[in-house]
Amino acid sequence: MNIADIVEAIRSNRVRITDHADDETKADRLTFDEVYFSVMRGEIIEAYPTDKPYPSCLILGQTFGGDPVHSVWAYNPQNRWAVLITVYRPDPRRWIDWRTRRR
Repeated sequence: MNIADIVEAIRSNRVRITDHADDETKADRLTFDEVYFSVMRGEIIEAYPTDKPYPSCLILGQTFGGDPVHSVWAYNPQNRWAVLITVYRPDPRRWIDWRTRRR
């Protein structure tokens, strides 16, 4: 999986949003446009190739205002749909430079 697959799914409206991601977006006062924007200019910082039912990844991006945002996406290569699993504003107490988890 690469970020281009997820970007293409977003551009083609092949996105499923889990109830959890919907709840988290509201809780962190994010819009889906901001989440999509963050992916378009983001980077994969963790890959989970053995996740089931589809491989997934953690993407670091920025909101319209430049704030960091993390989103977890799964991707189905057969039908080329992306699934937004969760999204959140990373906690600086848990992340170094938004890319590396603190131990």
